[in-house]
Amino acid sequence: MFNVGARIYELRTEKGLSQAQLAKLIGVSQKAIDYWERGINEPKVGYIVLLVDLFDISYDEFFENTN
Repeated sequence: MFNVGARIYELRTEKGLSQAQLAKLIGVSQKAIDYWERGINEPKVGYIVLLVDLFDISYDEFFENTN
């Protein structure tokens, strides 16, 4: 089963970004990133678009089940 938060965590750490750094880059709070990664909330589609662009990956790559 695909986990959006785990994928965001994986991509963020691969790029060497802190939650605060990622939050600033896409215009959300650090708490939002924390909640996404812990599965409390999920990002809206607009933020997924920003994440895909930031990490320079395709949507298929973002939603790829890497577990």
